[in-house]
Amino acid sequence: MGETNTSLLSGGKWNYFILPVALFAADLLVVYGTMMAAMLLVSQVLEQPLGMPRSWGVLLPVLYMSNLLFADLYRTRRVLADHARKIFKASGYAVITIVLADFLLHMGETPLSRSFLLLFWLLSFWGLYTERYFLRAVFSRLGLWKSEIVIIGAGKTAEKFVKAFGSGFDIVGFVEDNPRRPLLQKYPHLGGFADIEQVLREHPVYEVLLAVPGLSKAQTIKLFYEVQPYTKHVSLIPDLFGVPIGNMKALRSLDDQLLVLRTHNNLNRMSNRLLKRAFDLVVGSLIAVCILPIIVVTYVLVKMDSDGPAFYNAERIGKDGTTFRCYKFRSMYVNADAILRDYLDKNPEAQREWQEFQKLRGEDPRVTKVGRFIRKYSIDELPQIFNVLEGNMSLVGPRPYLPREREDIGEYMPVICMTTPGMTGLWQVSGRSNVKFSGRLKMDSWYVRNWNLWTDIVILFKTVRVVLGRDAY
Repeated sequence: MGETNTSLLSGGKWNYFILPVALFAADLLVVYGTMMAAMLLVSQVLEQPLGMPRSWGVLLPVLYMSNLLFADLYRTRRVLADHARKIFKASGYAVITIVLADFLLHMGETPLSRSFLLLFWLLSFWGLYTERYFLRAVFSRLGLWKSEIVIIGAGKTAEKFVKAFGSGFDIVGFVEDNPRRPLLQKYPHLGGFADIEQVLREHPVYEVLLAVPGLSKAQTIKLFYEVQPYTKHVSLIPDLFGVPIGNMKALRSLDDQLLVLRTHNNLNRMSNRLLKRAFDLVVGSLIAVCILPIIVVTYVLVKMDSDGPAFYNAERIGKDGTTFRCYKFRSMYVNADAILRDYLDKNPEAQREWQEFQKLRGEDPRVTKVGRFIRKYSIDELPQIFNVLEGNMSLVGPRPYLPREREDIGEYMPVICMTTPGMTGLWQVSGRSNVKFSGRLKMDSWYVRNWNLWTDIVILFKTVRVVLGRDAY
């Protein structure tokens, strides 16, 4: 546990959560103060009407601060020149937003004073820049400004990064196979590429930089996948030296030579996990009420069709690799395993299909008559809505894999287990039974790495279309 977790003043959780709040509060004070100063100058010095009702005293700072939030000024550490550019653009957009709001909300009344808007823009920009310059100096002295980072690669690319952005980061160390790199004489050498997982477990940081542009595309992707489960942000320096990047849409750039692309591990953020859970509870509760009559009728039909319980509650792999009991209607005979073994022994072609897809896409002798119907329309999986409400499943997520499939999942396991499995998911709406097992893993992995709430909404609507189209699993 030691040094990394106990140092609150070196870019850890204190730095990551408290510092943005402090910066936001300071920005709000500056915006409000410059607004009051601009009002005073216009009314008392220029002796012009402001055209500002009292409600603007609250609305104007809200609109302004919203633009600062969208400009990503609270999570990233920037060099001052880049910071000034961001503040300048954000303040300009904020004033434009205020003008549009004034036009829409006060049409036909006296508009806001142009002199006030111009003065407010200039004062707020210089006020924010000065405030950030001052706070950066203060927080740097206290060790609060820098964000901890582990850099993978210690070659010339990493040297350029340290020179350009080193002042904004607390470099925990480097992962490099060649121990004779110059950077390793100044910073800790944490291990080689084969030790990456162990290094990130021992040195938990919020950001990892991949400074290895010489790797092939396949090697870079593999490295990225290996790193992402252990950090909130992964940054990448692509091999674009010499290409003009001044006008590129990038998260960080400097001197038109070094481009740093930054990705967010969305499901590693508490706010996003809470948002996903809230969505599951609200929408899941509505769905549960709607499908309850179908669940009751199906229960009766399954009991009447064949001997055995109505539910087949199997163990599945859940979040963090733990197992949970997944609710499902029984769609097979109670001696299904024996029936499958006998069928595969007699049908070599079916055995090859089972090995490739882990499913029988055609005739499956294990399935009952009612089972065929409820599988056709995915009714057998409706009880999983109670798993969603309990919290061990989500409406949308990776497939709930069987414990015996752990070895087959292999390197995808850390990524897939970053979130709860879903009633439906990307692979279910992208081919279903026609997708090979390896294809499902890639789709589930892509979903986890690229999650956002809109993706969940789209997949839910596509699921309805797929089910009504009678695609069988």
